[in-house]
Amino acid sequence: MKVVIIGSGFAGITFAEKLHTLNPDARITVITRESDGFYSRPLLSHGFSKDAIEQSIILKTFETIRQKGIEVLTETEAEVIDRHHKIVNLAAGSRKTTIDYDVLVLAQGSAAFIPPTLMADRNNFHLLNSLADLKELRQIRNTLLNKNKPPHWAIIGGGLIGCEVASDLAVSGDKVSLFHAMDRLMERQLSNGDSAKLLKILKNSGVNVLFNQSVTGIDKKSGEILVNSNNGGKFDVALVSCGFKPRTELAAAAGLAVNRGIKVNSFMQTTDPAIFAIGDVAELPNGKLYAFILPIRGQAQWLAEYLVDEDIQPWIAPDFKPKSKVHGFVADNPQFF
Repeated sequence: MKVVIIGSGFAGITFAEKLHTLNPDARITVITRESDGFYSRPLLSHGFSKDAIEQSIILKTFETIRQKGIEVLTETEAEVIDRHHKIVNLAAGSRKTTIDYDVLVLAQGSAAFIPPTLMADRNNFHLLNSLADLKELRQIRNTLLNKNKPPHWAIIGGGLIGCEVASDLAVSGDKVSLFHAMDRLMERQLSNGDSAKLLKILKNSGVNVLFNQSVTGIDKKSGEILVNSNNGGKFDVALVSCGFKPRTELAAAAGLAVNRGIKVNSFMQTTDPAIFAIGDVAELPNGKLYAFILPIRGQAQWLAEYLVDEDIQPWIAPDFKPKSKVHGFVADNPQFF
């Protein structure tokens, strides 16, 4: 059985290793745009208070995974899925190749969501969605610190990631202004009481939290970043953190059913029986996307077991309570979070 996995995040690597354990004879290939190794994306938001990010964030090198008997094609883009011939067209730089499959698993995860009003200003702000993004931001920060200029950050978005990054930068000694469109932090995940508690903790760490903000643009002038909003200002760096968008483009181009994510049945199967999707790119029949480590691990391990024994029961989402990694914050009412 030839199994091709697109994506080397938590879903893709967990599935590859579990399937290899259950069926050592399976020919497993992981296609990834990454080059540094298998790392935990949730840890990126704590990447400024840590010194050796490679040691703390990279969980395994790709060479370690290869030594298990799993092929990994790095710095490689999956461009087209040819469902009729069961082939994926690949590009590694200028080199074009193809790979055939019996089973294809889509585990590309999600991209950072950019509000339409900010698309025209894309060159004036940064995102934090990959290890490459973190490395770039750390380099910018170090350049400013080497000039004895503590950075002043504008973070757009007061959701989970925005609050975590704001917290990490603040405890690292940087000046941070957090712009949020709503009237309380993490309104989708927290109760009113926990939002108020989070606000107090962020303010005590030095974060300037601005509510009811309509950010209409981010400009760059004379080396400074200008945030156009109710309470705009001048900053050294702007980081947009307004949620994530599942990477559905490759699946849609192949004619698979997509909505918010790639639509799958309760067996993680897309509208093509030879193609499955797992992780935060997969939209279950209940319309939900599970973008947290515990359910993603469960999907990946379940799918490996299903490919070995198709008589097992459909995947069922586990009970789980995700936790914020804001320094010093624990929700009092975890049923909300």
